[in-house]
Amino acid sequence: MSSSDPIFEAELYQVGNTRITRIVDQPLENNPATRLYPDWQYSAVKPYLDALTSHDLTADHAHFNQSVHCWLVQTTHHTILIDTGAGNDKRRPDNPIFDRLDTPFLDNLARAGVQPEDVDYVLLTHLHVDHVGWNTRWQNGAWVPTFANAQYVFPTEEYRFYSNPANVQPPSHGSFEDSVQPVLDAGLAKMIEPDGREVVDGLAFHSSPGHSYAHTSISLVSKGERALFGGDVLHTPVQVYCPDWNSVFCEFAEPARASRYWALNHAVEHDALYFSTHFAAPSAGRITRRGDGYAWQYEESGARS
Repeated sequence: MSSSDPIFEAELYQVGNTRITRIVDQPLENNPATRLYPDWQYSAVKPYLDALTSHDLTADHAHFNQSVHCWLVQTTHHTILIDTGAGNDKRRPDNPIFDRLDTPFLDNLARAGVQPEDVDYVLLTHLHVDHVGWNTRWQNGAWVPTFANAQYVFPTEEYRFYSNPANVQPPSHGSFEDSVQPVLDAGLAKMIEPDGREVVDGLAFHSSPGHSYAHTSISLVSKGERALFGGDVLHTPVQVYCPDWNSVFCEFAEPARASRYWALNHAVEHDALYFSTHFAAPSAGRITRRGDGYAWQYEESGARS
C-alpha cells in the first residue's frame, strides 16, 4: 500500500459527550480462517453467519477480512489515541504484512481534524507490533515520537516483560526497539497498573492478559454512557459466538480465554459499546446474551451509543 491509496472513510461514534473516530492504518484481507483460528470449524460458525457481514467473512466462508486501526477519542478536555497501528517504514522481516509500510494513517488522522501535535495522550492496550507502530516515525536518521506533546500510557508489567528480547515473539521482532524505547528515551512514557482507576477523562485500564503478557482493555464512562476498547481479546466477531477460540497470535492460551469471557461479560453487564481493533467494518457494536452464550450486533456509524 502506498500513500497515494485512497483515504479510508472514518467511522464516527458518540458515547456521552465523547466523540470516537476510527482511524484506519491498513486493511488486512483474505486471512485464512484456519490460520487465524487453530480451532476453526465452519460448522460451529454456520449458525451465526447472519450476524456477520461480507466485510468480515468472504463469500467462500474460508477467509476473514480485518483491519488495523486506532481509535481517536475526543473528550471535552483532551485528544486521545487508543493504540497506534503498525506504523510506516518499520523493518519487519519476520512479519512481511507490516514490513516497510507506507500507509495514509496521518492523512486519515488529519481528515478527522487532528495533527500529531494535537494529541495529548496515547493509551496502549499492549505492546504488540500492530498496536505501537505509529508511536514513532523516522526523522533525521532516528526514530522519534510521532506525538511529541503526548503522554504515552501503558502497563508496567507489559513493558517489563517485552523489554527482554527473549520474550518477544517473531511477529513483533524489532517493534520494542523502534516503537517503544524511543518514547521512554524522550521522557514521554507513563507506566501504570491496570487497576480500573481513571487515568484521564473517564478512561481506565483493566487487566485482560493472555493475548500478550499483560494485555489490557480500556473502559470509558461519559455522562453515564459506557464503552470498552478491547484491544485484542477479540479478533473478529466470530469469537463472540465461539469465545473459547484463541487466535494464533494469543501468546498465553488459558488467560486469553479467561480475559475474553471477562470482556464479553463486562460489555453485557455495563451495556458498553464495544470498540474492536481488528474488526473490518463496522468496527464497533453491542454484545448481548444469547441463551448460554453471547451475540453481536453492529452499531451504525454516526449513531449515538
